[in-house]
Amino acid sequence: MKLTLHTFLSLDGVMQGPGGFEEDRSGGFDRGGWLIPYGDEVMGEIVEGWFAKAGAILLGRTTYTMMESYWSQIDDGSNTASGLNNLPKYVATSTPLAPVWNDSTALTGDVVKQVEELKAKPGGELQIHGSCALARTLHQAGLIDEYRLLTFPVAVGSGKRLFTEDAPAYGFKLVESRVTSTGATYSALTPTPFQTGTAAIEDGSSTFSTD
Repeated sequence: MKLTLHTFLSLDGVMQGPGGFEEDRSGGFDRGGWLIPYGDEVMGEIVEGWFAKAGAILLGRTTYTMMESYWSQIDDGSNTASGLNNLPKYVATSTPLAPVWNDSTALTGDVVKQVEELKAKPGGELQIHGSCALARTLHQAGLIDEYRLLTFPVAVGSGKRLFTEDAPAYGFKLVESRVTSTGATYSALTPTPFQTGTAAIEDGSSTFSTD
């Protein structure tokens, strides 16, 4: 299975609480809902496209609990609602799942090993949505095959970030991009080895080379 990460980011890299004030207030976060003023039809099309490719959903416990309380009530025929409510869901958690959302399985213990085992199975995409701590762990382990990031034109300041100071260095190859009517930018990226380069002056002109 191809492991893909899907998340909303602010311009300064925050992914915490995009959808509402009460969505994730951990750490005293009080700026939730920063995405809402920038939502439009293009954003909806992008997200619907994500779930059209999903074979299974992978979530952290906090995101699972938040999504279950909201999306289990939605039955609008969209790819998003159908995917979240009907596809297999795997949840990184240290405590039992209660209540259990349809077709949910707890992943306890070594989550990296268990995700490696899931990736080895046949099927469509194994999609992570949000789930900051889990996404960081799998990013550090080098298990994510594609990063699908919607970045909104707002600086939030404090909050949880996907890429932290101790994260490994990567390059990325852009495989898809769009811009929404509100100025959000969508980038689908595959990781590549990190490279550096050198700038020099030759015959009065700047030249650049990859180290």
